Amino acid sequence: MARLSSIVGLIALSTSLVHGKVYTDLQQLDSAKESYDFIVVGGGVGGSVVASRLSENPRYNVLLVEAGPDNQGVTEIAVPAMFFGINSTYTWGHVTTPQAGLNNRSMPYTQGRVLGGSSSVNGMMYTRGSSDDFDLWGKVSGDRSWSWKTLFPYFLRNEKLVPPPGGRNASGQYDPRYHGYRGPTTVSLPWGGPTDFDLLAIKNAEQSKEIKFNVEPNSGKPSGLIWVQSTIGNGERCSAAVGFLGPKARERPNLTILLNTQATRVLPTKESRQLDIRTLEIASIASGKTTTVTAKKEVILSAGAFGTPHLLLNSGIGDKKELEAVKVKPIHHLPEVGKGLSDHLTFPVGWSANGVIRPVDYPAALAEWQTNRTGPLTEAVGHQVMFARIPPDAPLFKEHRDPASGPNAPHLEITLASQGPQVGAYIVLLTPKSRGSVKIASNNPLDKPLIDLGFLTHPFDIEAIKEGVRVAKRWYDGPAYKDYITGFLGPDPDTLPDDEFANSLKASAGTFWHPVGTASISPKEAKHGVLDPDLKVKGVKGLRVVDGSAIPYVPTAHTQASVYVLSERASDLIKDSW
Repeated sequence: MARLSSIVGLIALSTSLVHGKVYTDLQQLDSAKESYDFIVVGGGVGGSVVASRLSENPRYNVLLVEAGPDNQGVTEIAVPAMFFGINSTYTWGHVTTPQAGLNNRSMPYTQGRVLGGSSSVNGMMYTRGSSDDFDLWGKVSGDRSWSWKTLFPYFLRNEKLVPPPGGRNASGQYDPRYHGYRGPTTVSLPWGGPTDFDLLAIKNAEQSKEIKFNVEPNSGKPSGLIWVQSTIGNGERCSAAVGFLGPKARERPNLTILLNTQATRVLPTKESRQLDIRTLEIASIASGKTTTVTAKKEVILSAGAFGTPHLLLNSGIGDKKELEAVKVKPIHHLPEVGKGLSDHLTFPVGWSANGVIRPVDYPAALAEWQTNRTGPLTEAVGHQVMFARIPPDAPLFKEHRDPASGPNAPHLEITLASQGPQVGAYIVLLTPKSRGSVKIASNNPLDKPLIDLGFLTHPFDIEAIKEGVRVAKRWYDGPAYKDYITGFLGPDPDTLPDDEFANSLKASAGTFWHPVGTASISPKEAKHGVLDPDLKVKGVKGLRVVDGSAIPYVPTAHTQASVYVLSERASDLIKDSW
């Protein structure tokens, strides 16, 4: 590992950096003394897209504020296979509150604190989810212009499908009709494969009555066995910072990127009949020095499903009584700020198998990546996964209403991974009924938020995970695996007593890091929700939210594609309003 680290360091030093108009400290911004039409808070997917799209118009002067450092020149971010070992410098270091549904267990929670946000540290899977998910946005917001049909052109605008690293022929593993080819976000299929394990899955799908091969999971109908598509181009991670804040964007004289600076509060700008909030308080990470900056038109919060409600609450926008309890002066009573958090819970299960481990020579693989951006380090999460619905006659539906957004929406994701003598899978609940929250512990905006995922606080979720394990068991009981799978290692809901299975689930459940819903959209005149359908904060002038916190229910997919499409349309909504 020491040798690997030294190689990584040399590559990082030799990578050419493009700085352009990028400030690394608050003092540089003070010296510039510029004025801005739009101030964007957070350099993740939402912030990168909005800042880039708005600054395409030379009439708009845009400031993007990011708490973390630059993404450029960081090899462990660029190399897809290194995403599990990215240095904590580039993450927030969040830890959840003790989870009531997990026997009071807390868990670390990875969220990016670097330009690109979580798209710089995630597993890069590119899945849009079900068409029903996006039609639900329209139902929840009372605005049917939020729909799969309306958003589909934005998916195409955002995407640039490219060949797999190394250029292998991926025909038959995707449907080109559902992809874009000129957007900023590069998407590709895996470098390797099909492996013997991949071919077993294809053969099993041909014989399975429950899970069939689906050539295109991003068509709006994701269910089935699918080939993984990832935000990887030319063998490198394509984060939102790579796609939207690369050299060309940084050359724009009307775009300023301020790094290593945390937004602490939004403040009323001037007294008026309607609360007018276009002023942002920011603090230097290095010195702690604070200052304020005011937008002529709007402040756009893109701090993520944890950061955005944290910022609103610290600003006095939230539930009046809860704010007063932590000595924050309320300026706008909006009780659902930070409420309604939903996320994807995961549960690992395993089988014994007749496979052989094929170890990777990491120094050689890194040298290959360095030389031509090919090889095993261009892959992060495997080649295939399954999306499945719980059978309609499953007993849990006699007690619980189906939470899926519609018939195209799967309830489950099941990962496929061969580890030699074992096969592992994560059972991922895509349609949880449990809800959590983001709160603040004090009136110090630099204190960490209180993140309660609410995992397993609704009984449906435990029963749904059981059904997910049963779907996976039926899959590996298929004839294609007869000579490969030798037994189920569990945990098994069909042999363990209910309480024992539940305790096993509570002990090993995790997350796929897909939080949404903490500043949800709702109809324009509604008293519930946080945002109007145009993503403006209810009852406030000059303040808008563009990130995963606006999404009302966690989609049946890895969330980055949903946030990309939300942000692409939001950029047009903002432009159209000015």
